[in-house]
Amino acid sequence: MKLKEDLNPMLLLLFHLMVWIYTVITFLPSYLLSWVSRPDGSFYGSEEERAKRAKARSVLGQPEGPYRAVSSMKKLVTSLHPGVDTLDKMFEYAAMRFPHRDCLGTREVISEEDERQSNGKVFKKVFLGEYHWLSYEDTLTAATHLGSGLAALGQRPKTNIAIFCETRAEWIIAAQACFTYNFPLVTIYSTLGGPAIAHGLNETQVTHIITSRELLETRLKAILTDVPRLQHIIVVDNTPTVWPSYPRGISIHNMAAVQKLGARHENAARERKAPLPSDIAVIMYTSGSTGIPKGVMISHSNIIAGITGMAERIPNLCEEDTYIGYLPLAHVLELSAELVCVSHGCRIGYSSPQTLADQSTKIKKGSKGDTSVLQPTLMAAVPEIMDRIYKNVMTKVEEMNCVQRTLFILAYNYKLEQLAKGYSTPLCDRLVFRKVRSLLGGRTRVLLSGGAPLSAATQRFMNVCFCCPVGQGYGLTETCGAGTISELWDYSTGRVGGPLVCCEIKLKDWVEGGYRSTDKPHPRGEILIGGPNVTMGYYKKDAKNQEDFFVDENGQRWFCTGDIGEFQEDGCLKIIDRKKDLVKLQAGEYVSLGKVEAMLKNCPLIDNICAYANSDETYVIGFVVPNQKQLLALVDQYGIRGSWEELCNSKAVEELVLRVITEAALTAQLERFEIPRKIRLSPEPWTPETGLVTDAFKLKRKELKTHYQDDIERMYGGK
Repeated sequence: MKLKEDLNPMLLLLFHLMVWIYTVITFLPSYLLSWVSRPDGSFYGSEEERAKRAKARSVLGQPEGPYRAVSSMKKLVTSLHPGVDTLDKMFEYAAMRFPHRDCLGTREVISEEDERQSNGKVFKKVFLGEYHWLSYEDTLTAATHLGSGLAALGQRPKTNIAIFCETRAEWIIAAQACFTYNFPLVTIYSTLGGPAIAHGLNETQVTHIITSRELLETRLKAILTDVPRLQHIIVVDNTPTVWPSYPRGISIHNMAAVQKLGARHENAARERKAPLPSDIAVIMYTSGSTGIPKGVMISHSNIIAGITGMAERIPNLCEEDTYIGYLPLAHVLELSAELVCVSHGCRIGYSSPQTLADQSTKIKKGSKGDTSVLQPTLMAAVPEIMDRIYKNVMTKVEEMNCVQRTLFILAYNYKLEQLAKGYSTPLCDRLVFRKVRSLLGGRTRVLLSGGAPLSAATQRFMNVCFCCPVGQGYGLTETCGAGTISELWDYSTGRVGGPLVCCEIKLKDWVEGGYRSTDKPHPRGEILIGGPNVTMGYYKKDAKNQEDFFVDENGQRWFCTGDIGEFQEDGCLKIIDRKKDLVKLQAGEYVSLGKVEAMLKNCPLIDNICAYANSDETYVIGFVVPNQKQLLALVDQYGIRGSWEELCNSKAVEELVLRVITEAALTAQLERFEIPRKIRLSPEPWTPETGLVTDAFKLKRKELKTHYQDDIERMYGGK
């Protein structure tokens, strides 16, 4: 998507003259450098040529597949290194190769203070220092002592233990302790409500839980009486040793004290029963976007296969890389990404969404956010975060003076054209985009997007302004997050790449939705993923396992995703629909709610949107979180005044926003029946804390429907 050029002709002429001179001077060197030598002395070819090559092929030559990566047509890959088939072996291997290299980093908190805003709200602000690091050897020792200490507290092999904690170094240390001592690790999102947390803990019958002081006080304490089997709580912070007003029968320990217990000779010398590849490593509870969270049983071999497939798609991944960890580790995307990094000796610096950048909400003005200090080379992000960055930067572009805006737009469009040809633009990167790139530290070389579809506009923006490729991936908790990742030199949009080397994908006809493998020009159908990364199924959910998983005649496990995809000529997959998001209107038209939302989220006026349709009705409605800056500018044009809540509840403002949304929908070529006819504006953003979206910012449709039930009845004429 090009930015609109409304430019001074003389500036335009001058810019194109400079570009022409620069292109002539740099053509020959850039042409030669675009050919990269393989280890055998042959050549890969230019990025443009590599992007056009087939990524996957149908093994049987049939349109429905199964499709495999070109490099794994004969056999799917199951491990990174021979004999390293469990997660304890993987970490031991990394610690042996990189004993003194930095592994896990945490920033020092120098000071905290409360800052009152103009609207009366109080925000906690922090001033942070440098990162302090644990080496691979130190991390392995800390994990081993913790595992030994947990065993001394009565935790037994193959008996579940829970972790309910924010993303931090102690999370990975605790996880590695459990992997080493064969304690299946139950992971639960820190933003789930009390009943959902209690459900997970009771279903898995845990007696030990690892948590933080804050989550213990704010979340766990209120439900302890609902979890009768719980006996031991291990708190990862340096906290008091006395905990008054907690139920009798529950012991609370500091993590450091448990490690000290584990380091005692009589405990450290006790024989450890190592896990088998087929043993459960993690029971990962889903975010509950479609109802009660389900626990997915993931074996050691599942995770090893999944991270092997992911690592293959990241060129030159090595111990020189730095990854920033801030997404929830209870989410399969973050856990897999961090384990990929650990397996290659990378260092992981921890952050949070509130301290990520200099402008983040918890960072004290004048101090630096985590990306500025850490300067990561690798980063994972969910589309919601990238969409926010995109909208914020484009708003700043609109505020530039004429000359600055002109140069930015010319450089942006020029770089888009060069990327399409497979060329780099070092001059533009240095002169125009360096400041934008510095928002993520200035050294990012790979951005991995997952968790939800990434819009074409946002992907193009990240490619251009952050001067690094965006690998868009597709996977699910049920497949260890592994399915596909686009190759980093493939700058096409709207696709998620070809199958990873650890799995294969086939399409199953969904006749009701009108998707068949015989469709032209591309085969379409429900996406089924098979391979060693496909998990063991849902914990204590036999009926659901029968419905969603199956084993083929060759003994390979498959998962039915419920997503609809199409395979394109080069073997790349495109996600086009979801069975659960498809609603049939009263007149018989099918509406894909996810498609409507993805198209409309590109509108600058919309921060978030949930489309809703009832099969008994003839039209779509929507719940919208408007962008505050854009909405205030819009109402100012019409002389409408009021507080933020008053504006969002105003019928006149609703109609203005609906008019803008309708124009955006028509521009995106949505059908008339797909365009929301009525909307409800939400003055409050949807965050995981509200319970209306998951930690990966996926919409919780059931909760949103309940939350807006009165508005649904009003918009459909009931009130």
